[in-house]
Amino acid sequence: QVQLVESGGGLVQAGGSLRLSCVHSGRKFGWYAMGWFRQAPGRERDFVAGISWSGGTTRYVDSVKGRFTISRDDAKSTVYLEMNSLKPEDTAVYYCAAVEGSYTYTEEYEYDYWGQGTQVTVSS
Repeated sequence: QVQLVESGGGLVQAGGSLRLSCVHSGRKFGWYAMGWFRQAPGRERDFVAGISWSGGTTRYVDSVKGRFTISRDDAKSTVYLEMNSLKPEDTAVYYCAAVEGSYTYTEEYEYDYWGQGTQVTVSS
């Protein structure tokens, strides 16, 4: 089994920055592609960013391109989401997800493991 624990959420003003972290445990981190999703109140959970197991490929939803960066540190079994130039519409619960595989996955159903989520609130 894989466990995922997110941290780093909080309240920030528009234009500010946050870095989310997700620690992966239970199996070899390097076997897993990782992703970040978010769910705003009253909305479905949506893909934000994904990274391949090698770290060589990343993908982003259009609304965060140029502002968010996903990265991974295999020595720490951790995936990060660096979020800059935050906007009120980025407010959501952010979830880390993992799937064993070599691609960069963007669909919720493709992921097997999920963290508990961390709240990000951006005030205007």
